[in-house]
Amino acid sequence: MSVMADDASARIHRRERGSQLTSMDGRVVLITGATAGIGESCAWAFAALNAKLILAGRRGEVLNKLQKEIQEDYPSVKVHCVVLDVGKTADVAALPEQLPEEFHDVAVLVNNAGCALGLSTAATNDTAFGAEMMNTNVMGVIAMTRAFLPGMLERNFGHVINMGSIAGSQPYGQGSMYCASKFAVSGFTQCAQHDLKDTPIRITSISPGLVGNTEFSVVRFSGDKSAASAVYDNIVALHPDDVADNVVYAATRPQHVQIADIKMYCTNQSGPKDVARVGPNLGAK
Repeated sequence: MSVMADDASARIHRRERGSQLTSMDGRVVLITGATAGIGESCAWAFAALNAKLILAGRRGEVLNKLQKEIQEDYPSVKVHCVVLDVGKTADVAALPEQLPEEFHDVAVLVNNAGCALGLSTAATNDTAFGAEMMNTNVMGVIAMTRAFLPGMLERNFGHVINMGSIAGSQPYGQGSMYCASKFAVSGFTQCAQHDLKDTPIRITSISPGLVGNTEFSVVRFSGDKSAASAVYDNIVALHPDDVADNVVYAATRPQHVQIADIKMYCTNQSGPKDVARVGPNLGAK
């Protein structure tokens, strides 16, 4: 076969592969923790693909504002807002039957809601903080998955994307409770992949490192914006949009492709507390 024929065959193959990508057009995508940060960025990313959006979060006024902004930029996108605390498992269990008919068939569930509270040693942990993190970060993921997975199985279509963290595979000092919660999310996600291996349902974990432009550190430092800002001093952290890009990448792969886990750092990070504060030139000499 000639080189030209080889090239033509390769081009046809690439076109065929491209046609296998999973379209989000008209699919229902449910995003928890959609009021800020990564959840908000995911909402915008899926809106750009003309998905139908269910935006869930605890602050109704923020959700309504986001809905208005998205529909101003994407008039054809349909958005339904749900005020929800994922830690309230009874409310989560009731949610599928409360959704409008148009939003009933959830195709992609992005379990993004989560929190980090405090920095303390194993000897000084505030167990109330620990209980809240476990309830939100772990039970929230378990409850949301339990609520929407049966419908996905019935329809033979669905994707659960869990927002993990590098703290779910690399522990660090003064982070025992948060790390424990994210290790649990990682373990749950991997177990779910085993449970669903004989089905068309896909399960993905996204594990980002340092992400700026979110409320994460402000919450962790109990509203101390100065302490929160210091976390990002002189380093170009990941942006929530960077994480949303990876969520969309996983969701749009061909149906036979399951992205098990995406671990992502900013360029100048190599571990949870291993960062080089070399400024906006990323350490270029």
